[in-house]
Amino acid sequence: MRFALSLFFVAICSSLALASSGDRDHQYQRCIKQCETRNLCTPGDVPDNFPLAMRLTRWTCLDDCKYTCMHTMTDFSVESGVPIKQYYGKWPFWRFAGMQEPVSVLFSLLNLLLHIWGRGEVKRSIPDVHPMKRFYLNWSLVSCNAWIWSAVFHTRDTPLTEKLDYFSAALTILYSLYFSVIRLFHLYPAQPNARLTSSASSSTPRRALYYLWTIICIIAYISHIAYLTLLPRFDYTYNIIFNLLLGLSHNFLWLAFALPARMSLFHRFAGQAKTYRPLYASDAAKAVVLTTAATCLELFDFPPWKRMVDAHALWHLATAPLAVIWYDFLIVDALDSGWKGARV
Repeated sequence: MRFALSLFFVAICSSLALASSGDRDHQYQRCIKQCETRNLCTPGDVPDNFPLAMRLTRWTCLDDCKYTCMHTMTDFSVESGVPIKQYYGKWPFWRFAGMQEPVSVLFSLLNLLLHIWGRGEVKRSIPDVHPMKRFYLNWSLVSCNAWIWSAVFHTRDTPLTEKLDYFSAALTILYSLYFSVIRLFHLYPAQPNARLTSSASSSTPRRALYYLWTIICIIAYISHIAYLTLLPRFDYTYNIIFNLLLGLSHNFLWLAFALPARMSLFHRFAGQAKTYRPLYASDAAKAVVLTTAATCLELFDFPPWKRMVDAHALWHLATAPLAVIWYDFLIVDALDSGWKGARV
């Protein structure tokens, strides 16, 4: 949910990477050539005199020249009072310990820690026999993976780390939609020793739909990765559309869950009347609205404050409390009395 709209803006910025005015500037290019000559740079060379952190993060001599010249040009822009330029589709950031965007790395790790916390809460609070528990635990792992690669990508932006970040984010969005459909349309398989009074969740047609939905999601993700990997150039436009469709579908389902009882589109619980609506149902809508509001930070793209904090970093900060809200909602929903028939 929280990745979808962000990827829209990130992908737009990435698609413009080759059109940044900063890296096309003749003075910038001349600065790089002079730096390469002065330092006797060779392709892929990682100088032994680089600090350990830079060697571990694989900064090459050319990378360092680009970084140094970028900040030289930015210093000149600040002193001259002219707008700061982007380079290769990104604002100039001060690196720290080899990290290109240290604040975004920090906030990505904060999100990672909160998903680790959320996983612990799910394990502790939801009974093992609950039919949705394993899906929520899997979602926490998928989310942790996404934030790990987000931190890696912001540490060092390379074609490989970019793809791993994008693919991990897409997996998180797809898995969010996957378990939401299973939860809201009661496709979850019956757990061993769980007394299900409603046959809806254990009938053969439902099981068939569960396996069909699982196969569809697996094929969709593999096809998505294959398409973007096999292309000679990453298709950012397609990536935008794919993630937006998934994210908006996910959000629509949970907004429908929050509708008033008289407007219910489906049974919120298989064993309850269609009009049964728990009080916490509105929390799903709040989570969607807050996520959209947080993502709007990406609209206010601005040069990083002190060359450290930009709109994207602030978005990563805003998503951290949203993880807490979402885990709280999932746990409260799992413990609702509407799960009549399951030993929870």
